[in-house]
Amino acid sequence: HKRLKQTTHTPFTKGLNAAPGAAAGKIVFDSPNALALNKKGQSIILVRPETNPDDIQGIAAADGVLTQRGGLTSHAAIVTRGMGKPCVTGTEGINIDPDKRQLTAGKLVLKEGDEITIDGTTGEVYVGILPLEEVSITPELEELMSWANGFKRLGVRANADTPEMINQAITFGAEGIGLCRTEHMFFEG
Repeated sequence: HKRLKQTTHTPFTKGLNAAPGAAAGKIVFDSPNALALNKKGQSIILVRPETNPDDIQGIAAADGVLTQRGGLTSHAAIVTRGMGKPCVTGTEGINIDPDKRQLTAGKLVLKEGDEITIDGTTGEVYVGILPLEEVSITPELEELMSWANGFKRLGVRANADTPEMINQAITFGAEGIGLCRTEHMFFEG
């Protein structure tokens, strides 16, 4: 996961913090465009009024997802959490018009290809690409976990479906993989 570095920028809108982490990229309003830009190596944010199962390839191709409607248990929230992608849902301060290929927030108008940064940890959304940093385990957390390991009676296994997710789980202390859904292995080439 990545997180937003300390910033003095002001978000242009705020929604629900549906899936943690931060992502920055170009606005894309549909899955075919998300796949095309992803193949070109571009960072993208899939922006939809709400997502549905037809959007799964676009979500997989995107670095993060922003929706106008939906809650913490909406399709976008559940799918992105499972994929480890940042997501902001229920962003009622915006209006997304996929036909016009634009997002409006008050007087602000953003078009497809404009860049935004979403923070799925806080629910905040910013204009432009803001600096992100990799999340890492602090020495203090490592020390606390070593104390807890001396007393624990349960093991922690991760829900991981791809090599990247498995590496992240191990990095954060998982003892193994408890659930691996094979269908998720086919989202990528």
